Amino acid sequence: MNIFAANAVPASDNLLKTLQITNDAELAELAASGALQGVELIELTFPKFTDGRAFSQAVLLRRRYGFKGDLRATGEVLIDQLVQMARSGFSSAVLREGLDPAVAQRQFERYPAFYQGDALNPRPLFAREAA
Repeated sequence: MNIFAANAVPASDNLLKTLQITNDAELAELAASGALQGVELIELTFPKFTDGRAFSQAVLLRRRYGFKGDLRATGEVLIDQLVQMARSGFSSAVLREGLDPAVAQRQFERYPAFYQGDALNPRPLFAREAA
């Protein structure tokens, strides 16, 4: 997962075709209207750390709607949420103001693998190792 400080989002991201989706958006309607076509970056917002609707949106975008581009978490993104964000399908995150990306990256060293499948790799660990 690419992790960015609140004030350090790469300038190259401005060149990507970006779609910002609110927490109350109907993903089925967006997909049916073709709004996801050609999009390279989708930003999902966590308006407060107790609002987890973006987790569900991320899973749906990856599994049901087949989005392959960069799926970015923005807003009140905390370090202890990052591993679950990655497992839900997020590929990048912009941390809340004042948080250090180097400290955040250590979360992934603590949890190198999971037995269960997730949004990016739905097969459980035993099935992945057997292949």
